[in-house]
Amino acid sequence: MNDISYINANSDVSILKQIGEFIKEKRIEQNIKQDELASGAVISRSTLSLIERGESISLINLIKILRMLDALYVLERFKIEPQISPMLLAKEEQKKRKRAFRTKGHPEEDELGW
Repeated sequence: MNDISYINANSDVSILKQIGEFIKEKRIEQNIKQDELASGAVISRSTLSLIERGESISLINLIKILRMLDALYVLERFKIEPQISPMLLAKEEQKKRKRAFRTKGHPEEDELGW
């Protein structure tokens, strides 16, 4: 599928409907009524009903709903992992000590009398 058809297949409305279906499916799977979920997420039942029908709601309300459904894992894709370049990694490896050594006249030896 080329980029243009992918963009058209996932219109804003289509994505909102997918999100709504996901939330509704998770809610039903966990045997939670709309009133219960809305109350736990501190939103109105009508707001929950809107998102389940694919209507637009605020991002903060989406996060509240996902938290109550124990589904915040879906947001993991937004997490940015730090990238380390192979060159920097190789330089850090070279800096690591390769062996232990002791300097002459180590102070701890004199204190113990050994």
